[in-house]
Amino acid sequence: MIDRPFWTRRIESSWREAPIVWLSGVRRSGKTTLAQSLGAGESLFVNCDIPAVEGMVRDPVLFFQNCGSRIVVFDEIHQLRDPARLLKIGADMFPKIKILATGSSTLAAGKKFRDTLAGRKRTIHLVPVMLEELPDFGTTLERRLFHGGLPQALLAESKSPAFYREWMDSFFARDIQRLFGFRDINRFTAFLEYVLRQSGGQFDVSKTASELGIARATVESHLRALETTHAATCVRPFHRGSSTELVKQPKVYGFDTGFVSFVRGWNPLRSEDLGDLWEHVVLETLQARLPETPPLYWRDKRGREIDFVIPRNRDAVDAIECKWNPDAFDADALAAFRAIHPRGRNYLVSPGTTHPHVRSSKGFEIEVVDPAGIPV
Repeated sequence: MIDRPFWTRRIESSWREAPIVWLSGVRRSGKTTLAQSLGAGESLFVNCDIPAVEGMVRDPVLFFQNCGSRIVVFDEIHQLRDPARLLKIGADMFPKIKILATGSSTLAAGKKFRDTLAGRKRTIHLVPVMLEELPDFGTTLERRLFHGGLPQALLAESKSPAFYREWMDSFFARDIQRLFGFRDINRFTAFLEYVLRQSGGQFDVSKTASELGIARATVESHLRALETTHAATCVRPFHRGSSTELVKQPKVYGFDTGFVSFVRGWNPLRSEDLGDLWEHVVLETLQARLPETPPLYWRDKRGREIDFVIPRNRDAVDAIECKWNPDAFDADALAAFRAIHPRGRNYLVSPGTTHPHVRSSKGFEIEVVDPAGIPV
């Protein structure tokens, strides 16, 4: 079992704020393994996929009185009939017990959670294996870009198309069909593959509907499903009223570089592919380190673009550019952005930046860092 201290610390920190932690993430992102690693003999692991568990927790008071552990993990808790009642009783009547509940999405619990558990829980989104975790997994960044960050795929000897196809089928059957009631696996899978092929680009609902031959409403509902289950991230445009800024069209990113490269047929990866996939890794790091601040992007009507934007206090906003090769950075877009939004820090995020430093370009100070170097 590989230690994942970043996530263990995040869970323990969340428990200091609330008795329940909801750990969400896409299928096979490592939620179960991470949950099993907690507590070192002081935890009780409950697999809610097992039918007999329903009877075991039917009387929550009796269950918690006799669990004999300071940590209780409910894996895939949305499989239970009334998970909200179970968690509410655990939090209110047994405050010394720490509870971790896992599932592929927040909606999986949300449909059954008439009680919102307000004030009783914190939510953590487990992203694919991050750059700083690669030494613990004994692998390289290039392999991470090609295989993706799902632990099973990352640790496999070779990239097997069967893994990615089987994952898509399982994702539809166990998450999408159960939660949203979609029935046409071929239509949904075609949409998922379209999103992965276009990943990182601007997303036009009408164009997508036309190219896939489906209704606009279907595109919107499928995209919401991907967002809810963390299979895609919509990065909205940042703007503050300038007539030159784009204000509506999001960029949509697929959840994992392995699936993006698989659907695009990038085997093997070429040097020109690395920058695109690197941008995905930076986004995942931002999601992990700044969970309460969704990244935005900026683009003007002349096509000049900042990869990611992080609003800070008052009028300050940080600009983040992602480059596989930092020497390829051009500050034209940054200059256009800062002409409208002058306050904030500028980051150039590049792999292999073991020594963060500051460089100057077109009169702007730019901090060259790896993803973990962006302040939270």
